[in-house]
Amino acid sequence: MNPDRGRLDLDSEECKGCGLCVEACPPKVLRLAPHVNRYGYHPVTYVGQGCRGCGMCFFACPEPGAIVVWRAKAEASRPLAT
Repeated sequence: MNPDRGRLDLDSEECKGCGLCVEACPPKVLRLAPHVNRYGYHPVTYVGQGCRGCGMCFFACPEPGAIVVWRAKAEASRPLAT
């Protein structure tokens, strides 16, 4: 599997369990949790690897602050020969 190109910060208390981010995620690395948050919703969870850092989940989410996407810095290119 390819290394993560992004990192997610998910706030389970802000999530209302609508699942829009789950559907919008191209690599399908988001799931609705089996447990409920304090409001009685099943919040989104990250499966642990495969995030591309594309931000589609962020743009699909109607709750401000529920999802923050951090993109990984690109590695500096190395010369092919030294």
